[in-house]
Amino acid sequence: MSAEEVVHLLDILEAVGIDVWLDGGWGVDAVLETQSRPHDDLDLVVELGAVGALEALLARRGYRRVRGAAPMSFELTDDEGRQVDVHPVVFNESGDGIYRMESGEDWVYPAAGFAGLGYLAGRRVRCLTPEVQMLCHTGYEPHQASYDDVMALSRRFGIPVPKEYSLPPESYRPRTA
Repeated sequence: MSAEEVVHLLDILEAVGIDVWLDGGWGVDAVLETQSRPHDDLDLVVELGAVGALEALLARRGYRRVRGAAPMSFELTDDEGRQVDVHPVVFNESGDGIYRMESGEDWVYPAAGFAGLGYLAGRRVRCLTPEVQMLCHTGYEPHQASYDDVMALSRRFGIPVPKEYSLPPESYRPRTA
């Protein structure tokens, strides 16, 4: 998926009042303000109450659900192979985004993380802050793209590298879909 395609989807969602925040690789690139690598998907954090509207809007553009379902994450793809991973959250009274994981446990996006802004293809976009982007890169077995994202965030913003990324670069496997 190209940066221009991401921006187009964001424009469509914004036009109907659906607020989303970039996460994952595109979220990292947004805070870095440059595309650092190719991306095979777009990760979006969205309020659970907006999921139906988001899914209906993307369905009109040829996207269909291929895995998962709200309130947990789910994937939408189109006939071109573009993929959108949707991560629904419920905002609590403190503004934290509560995300229900497949295990049934809740993961908390800190409220301050939703203040992120970045740029893609010359457009200002909402994204998670660099600190929360780093937090989102923990809790799983890292792959090469994750390692590259973490190192870029650390270099640019001075954020400490999580312990999961203490191995030499050649230790990380390529990402598989």
